[in-house]
Amino acid sequence: MTAEYELDPDSDYSVQIAESLRNSIVDGRLLVDQRLPSEAELSDLFSVSRPTIREALKRLAAQNLIRTRRGATGGAFVNRQSYKQAYRQQITTATLLLGMNDVTFETAVEARYTLERSCVELSAQRRKPDHLATMRAEIHRQGQPGLSDESFCDSDVAFHRALVDGAGNPILSFQLAGAVEAMQPLMNMITFTARNRAEIIKFHTTIANALEAGDSGLADQMLVALSQYTVSLADKIRQSKAQRKSAPPE
Repeated sequence: MTAEYELDPDSDYSVQIAESLRNSIVDGRLLVDQRLPSEAELSDLFSVSRPTIREALKRLAAQNLIRTRRGATGGAFVNRQSYKQAYRQQITTATLLLGMNDVTFETAVEARYTLERSCVELSAQRRKPDHLATMRAEIHRQGQPGLSDESFCDSDVAFHRALVDGAGNPILSFQLAGAVEAMQPLMNMITFTARNRAEIIKFHTTIANALEAGDSGLADQMLVALSQYTVSLADKIRQSKAQRKSAPPE
């Protein structure tokens, strides 16, 4: 194994080393269950101190990319990643991208619902009773009086995640983690003052009924309608803000 690039003296060495080792894992140059070079070997390889190497390895362990074992046969070993383990990282990445880039609300809504619609046909065929039970439970929860906006948002996310997971495809579930669990809360944060919970519950109930009946067409139509409704809420909020700004002072 060789370092991918020379270390930048103006940046944190441990971060750069962790990134180099991570790239070696992702690219397959370091294989699952393979032992990484020792701290001493990595220290020589990157021309840094062993404490710096330890800090880099801690960063990789925090990402669940490696595990450490003590003893004569110990060391740092490459972990086997699962979709479930990578799920949170996907959500974090999507949240950061949305927060750090100039993405319009309409663009986010379009992407979010287009991605979810890709799961509908499979979900109508493969959804398990547990997926439907989760969707029904969340619909019931959403109708509870006194439910906070934050709890309603959490329930909204859980409902749509059950739809996606119902497709029975772990790659789709992983890929849509950001769409459902990052985009949905951001949309709710923007539209919660204008949305009608009863209206959303109607959409969710029709979607759940359609999936239970194996009617992917109707479920898809409802997601399109829900997308349009969400955009209309943002328009309503913008218009309301514009009217308040143009209104003469009292």
